[in-house]
Parts: sequence; C-alpha cells; structure tokens
Amino acid sequence: MNGLYRPRQGRVIAGVCAGLGRRYGLAPWTVRLLAILSCLLPGPQFVIYLILWIMMPSE
Repeated sequence: MNGLYRPRQGRVIAGVCAGLGRRYGLAPWTVRLLAILSCLLPGPQFVIYLILWIMMPSE
C-alpha cells in the first residue's frame, strides 16, 4: 500500500504522524517532533491534525 493511511502498528495518538512518515519515507518520531515544534508557531496546525485524523483511512 503506497497511499496515505493511518497504520495500525506504531500509533501514538491517532496514527497520523506514523502514516505521514511511512508515506514520505521519514521516521515517525521525526514527523511527531516536527508536528510538536510546529505547534509553537501561530497557525491552524492542531486543526489540520484533526482533519487528517478524520480524512485519512485506517490500514
């Protein structure tokens, strides 16, 4: 499976970061760190995470 999906293994909260990491060839912890650091900046990062959680299919 090469698309964007939330894996069943390696989830911490919803599996969004693990899915993004697998899709783009990054380690899940790297994507999680970038997501946490991005929350320090102003913007709708948390809302985008929630939208991805709803829209990304589960494995």
